Amino acid sequence: MSDPQNILGTRDASFLLGKCTSGTPDKATSTAKDGWMQRVTENIDNLSKNYHDGDVGQLYLRLQKIGIAALDAFLQSNVTGPPLHWKSAECIFPSRVANDPEKLRSIRRALIQDLSVDGEAVYQLIPNIELFCLAKSVLNHPASVAPESAPDYVDGCWARVTVNFWHQKLLTENASSLQQIIYEDLDHLEQHLRNHSAKEDASRLVQKATIHTQHGFDQKAREYLQRATEITGLDFVLTGMLGKRTKFQENEISQLVVLAKSADAKTLGTTPVPTNSIDEIAADVNKVAFKPDELNLNDDTLLESIAFSETKGNFPSANESNISRSLATLDPSNQPNLQPLDSIILLSYASSITNTSPSDGLTREETLPYATRVLHDKCLNWQVYTQALLVRSRIEGYRSRTIERGVLQLQALVDQVIVETTPNPSANTSALPSIQVQDDPGTSSFLPRPKPSESAQAKERLAYIHQLASPTRWELEAELASRWVSLGGLRTALEIYERLQMWAEVALCWAANDREDKAKRILHQQLYTTKTTEELQQPRTSMDDEDVSVEDLTVERTPLPAEAPRLFCILGDLEKSPSMYEKAWEVSSHRYARAQRSLGKYFFSQGELQRADDAYAKSLRVNALSHSTWFSLGCVRLQSENWAGAVDAFGRAIQIEDKDAESWSNMAAALIQLPADANSNGADANRQSPNDDLVAADGDDEDISSKPKTDPQKRIRSAFVALKRAAALKRESYRIWQNLLNVAVKLSPPPYSDIVIAQRRLIDLRSNIEGEKCIDVEVMEGLLAHLIAVSPSSRSPSENEDPGKMTSNGNTSTTGPRLGFGNMLITLIQQKINPLITTSRRLHLLVAKLSLHLQLPAAALEAYEKAWRCTLNTAGWEDGTDAEAETKWKDVVDATLELVDAYESLGERIKEGGNERDLVEKGWRFKARSAVRGVLGRGKEVWQESEGFERLQWRLKDLKGDK
Repeated sequence: MSDPQNILGTRDASFLLGKCTSGTPDKATSTAKDGWMQRVTENIDNLSKNYHDGDVGQLYLRLQKIGIAALDAFLQSNVTGPPLHWKSAECIFPSRVANDPEKLRSIRRALIQDLSVDGEAVYQLIPNIELFCLAKSVLNHPASVAPESAPDYVDGCWARVTVNFWHQKLLTENASSLQQIIYEDLDHLEQHLRNHSAKEDASRLVQKATIHTQHGFDQKAREYLQRATEITGLDFVLTGMLGKRTKFQENEISQLVVLAKSADAKTLGTTPVPTNSIDEIAADVNKVAFKPDELNLNDDTLLESIAFSETKGNFPSANESNISRSLATLDPSNQPNLQPLDSIILLSYASSITNTSPSDGLTREETLPYATRVLHDKCLNWQVYTQALLVRSRIEGYRSRTIERGVLQLQALVDQVIVETTPNPSANTSALPSIQVQDDPGTSSFLPRPKPSESAQAKERLAYIHQLASPTRWELEAELASRWVSLGGLRTALEIYERLQMWAEVALCWAANDREDKAKRILHQQLYTTKTTEELQQPRTSMDDEDVSVEDLTVERTPLPAEAPRLFCILGDLEKSPSMYEKAWEVSSHRYARAQRSLGKYFFSQGELQRADDAYAKSLRVNALSHSTWFSLGCVRLQSENWAGAVDAFGRAIQIEDKDAESWSNMAAALIQLPADANSNGADANRQSPNDDLVAADGDDEDISSKPKTDPQKRIRSAFVALKRAAALKRESYRIWQNLLNVAVKLSPPPYSDIVIAQRRLIDLRSNIEGEKCIDVEVMEGLLAHLIAVSPSSRSPSENEDPGKMTSNGNTSTTGPRLGFGNMLITLIQQKINPLITTSRRLHLLVAKLSLHLQLPAAALEAYEKAWRCTLNTAGWEDGTDAEAETKWKDVVDATLELVDAYESLGERIKEGGNERDLVEKGWRFKARSAVRGVLGRGKEVWQESEGFERLQWRLKDLKGDK
């Protein structure tokens, strides 16, 4: 790795920087304030004209060298360290600018403004910002990329992707236009490699995964990580092994652990080696490396690390499907060192898990072993080890036993980065306020400053920086402040934010502490002033004018700070003022998507659905890849009954994130409401119907596209497929399962198995809360009727045939096996519904009918008896005379006569599993008479003259044998 200072001091670099243009020094800086980056671009154009056709190859190589050197120097001074031993301003700008603090401050502020994209701003106090702007201008120029037929073409494209990705990381939020540029280059690179049958480098695959993770495409990230794993030969698995986590634990229990092993040297020799001299750094895996300090846990209960069992039976078996033979022999407490790139792959997997899964204990338990495995290595790359410590500190910040170590480790990392990126006072010529901790001449830190001999060199730290995408120094400090806010340390967090001059975060802190008045004053002071003097037009760097009221701040600052759109939106949130959102939209030249999202949310809360729809649509014209905005737009259109528009919005949300259960469920709700003409002709004749996407995403057996366009149930089938997908993604949502059940019964023919599954899941989720009310009785009656209709007719068992048998849990079942829908329904009724019934006569009759169908007379008679008791115990039929009481009396009469009929037809049948003398109920006639007499006695006083009373009397006479 060459010294960036030497590269930036070459004649070509000086020409680009305007320091030697045809013998006229400083000419290029005459309009620097108006567009320094544009001037660099013009100088590249002029430089390319001076090169002959045969020297073009030298030009793009030199330009790439200059751009990469500037980017490496910028990252070294802001991300990795150690500090630059030279002054970037003197290297980049002419002496008359570098030696004039006012001019230097002015041009750096202009560069900060120029880096804003779609209203998203970069941090206002970035040190050495001119280095990044130079890299951005050079590497994005077409002259820095070789012709497509040249072997160096891919390197130039990758350099452009890299610098644009770091630009994206510097922004407060992802900018859609910059994201589009990055992904267009990535797609073009993949197409180029396919056309030339070239193999991709493992390090670049990991870098692609990092880019996808930054933009929220975690599934794509894992695909690229898998491909990188195949190239590097990394073998790893997340498994469980017996061990102890606490000092006083007696019994060993299963503990999550990552077993990982890099490929041997022979295998590595056949794979492409990473760029940036990685082969020099990783040549000897067992070479001792300098690493940042790791803090001990020092807990009175938890061990420093899991103590895994040393017994032979604890080691995983190679016969297990997910564990290879090489991993089966590893000792989890003493695993071999990994290659640095393999360690990055493990950390990237952990990041993808964190982004995709909810932030809960299970997710953190699954993520922690990846970071722990990386930290166990003794010879890891400095920057990789730093990233592993950061990942672990983020996870440990949520557990009471580890939260102290998590915060202190994060503080140590912050201090380390600040110390490692802060130059000596003699070398600090920044014209902007610098990011410092307190003391001079050196920067204070939580741990002692390492000696030069104990610190890694810049070459080692920068080797994997693009794969790791480590946070910058101010991002780390802001993360530490956010951690203090979550712990209730508001004062400490405010001190950090104020020192960093992150006024938006300062205002949010005060607002979260119920001091919205102070938050509003801070924001107004950043955006407005009381006078028009030039001094007060500049952005504020302190909060010393607390006596100034908001009403006095009426004059808008000129120019506004780079983050003005965000400040206006936060002010709009605090004041609930749509005018502030509109102002943010205006000052961003109609490019700040959050402004319109906030307007849409405001109008939706006010019930102005059409204005909310328009606002969300404007936001999506800027950032069409915002999943949350498409979802919100769909909700607005559901509320306004714009069913076709809702289907389109939720369909777009699903295309961006196909694992969002709520989007699938809401799309189904909109599909159900579509009118018949929209169903047959499509919601929009100018675009493909979103229903086709439902089928492709779900992969269900029913091919909706094969249905005729005039299928009257097409929208219901589409809704059913969408709900199946939603239920698969969010199995714990009983509302989704209820909707799935309701939609499934509307289909013709109904999907009987899916109905049974939905009802079973509803019972699992709601039985403890609702009891038998979670059962849809009408649906179950229909399912049983279908089973009886399609099953072979019941027959009486022969003399030598066992008519039934008792299952292990006491339920009866037929001897022959029942598969498919029939078995599912029988199991549901016998094992789930029957134990849940308490007061429902219809459910008992359901069990009785099923028992009769299965030729289980004893079980059927028992169910009839329970149904009769449920009806008999209903309050209000004995002493009432109103219509409701009469209805209940009729139910009692019907249930009693039903029971008598059951006694008569089933009492003399042979009990299942018994012999010829083992009848279901020998005294059935006596029980039947007793039941009728009991009802007559209890209803005589009120219902003696009723028709039901007379029916019971006649039935009693039949039982006695009287005519």
